[in-house]
Formats: sequence, C-alpha cells, structure tokens
Amino acid sequence: MDREIPKDVLRRERRRVIIKWGAIALGVIVVTGVLLSMMRRSVNEADLNFSTADVGTIETSVNASGRVVPAFEEIINSPIATKIVEVYSTEGDSVAAGTPLLLLDLQSAQTEVDKLNDERRRMAYSLEQQRLANHTYLSSLEMQLKVKEMDVNRKRVEVINERRLDSIGSGTGEKVREAELAYRTGVLELEQLRQQLVNDRQVKDAELQMKQIDIDIFEKNYAEKIRTLDDARIRAPRAATLTFINNNIGQQIGQGEKVAVISDLSHFKIDAEIADSYGDRVSPGAHAKVRLGKTQLDGHVSSVTPLSKNGVISFTIMLDDDDNQRLRSGLRTDVYVMCDIKDEVTRIANGSYFKGPGLYDLFVETSGGELEKRQVKLGDSNYEYVEVVSGLRKGDRVVVSDMSDFAKSQRLKLKTVR
Repeated sequence: MDREIPKDVLRRERRRVIIKWGAIALGVIVVTGVLLSMMRRSVNEADLNFSTADVGTIETSVNASGRVVPAFEEIINSPIATKIVEVYSTEGDSVAAGTPLLLLDLQSAQTEVDKLNDERRRMAYSLEQQRLANHTYLSSLEMQLKVKEMDVNRKRVEVINERRLDSIGSGTGEKVREAELAYRTGVLELEQLRQQLVNDRQVKDAELQMKQIDIDIFEKNYAEKIRTLDDARIRAPRAATLTFINNNIGQQIGQGEKVAVISDLSHFKIDAEIADSYGDRVSPGAHAKVRLGKTQLDGHVSSVTPLSKNGVISFTIMLDDDDNQRLRSGLRTDVYVMCDIKDEVTRIANGSYFKGPGLYDLFVETSGGELEKRQVKLGDSNYEYVEVVSGLRKGDRVVVSDMSDFAKSQRLKLKTVR
C-alpha cells in the first residue's frame, strides 16, 4: 500500500515547480527583450547613405517649390456679355493662328454696331452739308466784297473828277465834299465787309472743327465697338494647344469671363514660391537650378512679384533647356536660387534630411564601427551641399539618410555586409 505524501511536501514541490518555470519564462522574456533591443540598435551599412565632411566652396542658395507651366499661355476672355452658341474645338486640340474656337451670340452687339454706323453716316452727311452751307455763305460775302471794292473805286474816280472840274471852274466845292464823303463812307464800309469776311470765315471754320472733333470722338467709339465685335468671334491668336474651353452651349457668360486658354506645350518655364523671409535673396537675373527627379536644369529668375501674398513671394524662372523631354505642365519641382559664394567651409551632401539652417541630430560613424548621435549645426546650402557650422570635422562620415526610426537611439551598431 502506497504511503500518502504529506500536504506540506506537496505544497513545497508545487512552489518549486512554479518558481522554476517562472524563472524560465522570465529568462525567455529578458533574452527576447535583449535580442529585440540589439536588433533595434543595429543597422545595415548598405541601407544608409553616407557623406564624408570635407572643406570646399559652396555657392549658397535658397530652396523654393516650383511648378512647371507653359512658357506661353494666353487666356481668352469674352469681350461682351452674351451666351455660347456653338463650340468648334475641344481641349487638347492643336490649333493654328486664326482658328475659330467657339461662337458667341453676337446679335445684340451687331445691332449696336449697325445703329452706330447709321449715326456715323448721318454725322458725316451733316458735316458735308455744313461745309456746303459755309462755302455758299462765304462765297456770297466775297462777292459782296468785290462789288463793294468796285463801288469804292468808282467813288474814288468821282472824287478825282470833281476835284479836276472844281479846279477849272466847272464844278463846285460842295460837289467835291459830297464825293469825298461818299468815298470815305465806301472805304469804311469796304473795311467793315472785309473784317466781317475774316470773322465769319473763322467762325465757320471753328464750327466745322467742332463738328469734326465730335465725329473723330464718335469714330474712335465706333472703331472700339467694331474691334469688340471682332474679338467676340473667338479665334486662336497664335498656333498652340487648346488647354481649356468653355463648352457649355447656351450658358450665359459675363463680360471679361474666361472662355478659352491656349498654351505652347513645347516650351516651359517654372512658377515658384518662397517664404517672404527669403524674398530679399531672390532677384531678377539670379542663377537658378531646377530639379525634376534626377534631372537638373539651369535657368535664371526672370521676374519677382513685388508684394507678398499669404506669407510667400512668387517668382518665375526661364529655363535654358525649356523644351527638355522631362518637362510636363503641372509637375512639381525643387528650385534652388543661387545667392552667394562661400570658400573654405566644412560641408556635407544635401539631402531630404535638410529642412533649413538650424540644429540637427545626425549619426556619425565612430572608429569602433558604431554610429553615434551628434548635434550638428547646419547653415547655408545649395542643391548639392550644406554648410557645417559646428559639430563635424573634415573626414567625419555622417549618415544623410532618413533616420527617423532611430530618433530615440543614441548609438547604433553598424552592420557591414561582406
């Protein structure tokens, strides 16, 4: 018969087993934690990008964001308030200069032009009638003047004759005085008529000039209406690609409303923006580099907007190679505008880690094959290099990859794949 095991012995045995397996479990947890910790604190060298600090020249630049846009783009607006009657082209069509794009309802505009043309003809007729009336009036006055001149000449001869008769005793002093009075009166009337002719000619000429001025003003208004009517026949101003057209037939549109856009998609430029705090470092003529992926293009700043909007300043870059095959309208780009040249500065490669001048926590390779986090102060930059103000020396090998996964680590073990 088996002997019964005491209860206290069973309790001790159970406690020993529990302690044993608890210790084993704890050991597994600790070992696993250590292994996981070691894994988190190790990184493969092949997965990282390194840059070795050196001393050289930096052509400093400011970084901006840009967008590829057509070098030529023209917005076509409706010159009148009307509605769309017909659309001849679609977006993406290549159009030649003068190609009709759409038809607007021109009935009201044409009626207005016709009324103005009728008024124009009436004013021209009125001016011609005025010229004829003035000519008739002045011709009559000139004829009166000639008649008066003849009359004065006749009276002058009478004065001479009366004086001669009086000198030989055949006349009288009274007749001489009458002849002289008539002559002097005639001379005064003749002078008055001459002055009237001069005055009336000036008045008539002034009246014609005023009418002509009114007609000239009217003609300018009429020409503007004709030009507006012609502009309302929406056509392509040059050979290009139609990138927008309002194809809503029957839609009412306002005066000045956009109805089409044509663009030259064979040549491009860059519209860029930069924080206004860097605005003083961007000026027309400045050399610029534009990055499209791995493609780098040279250009220059052609214009800068004088005012800041929402904290940014806009500027335009004209490209040397503006028909590069990588260029596509709407693509986003990185833009670097060159500002200054610094010689004999410590520098490292630029990369996605760099967000502007300031303090950075970068991993630097040590002599023991580890990566040590170090605080580094970075300054000016360009598309290729970043200036090291402090924290690195010539020859230091620094990681320029994204190390955000190791933000809490101070040291990392560097694994080298042989």
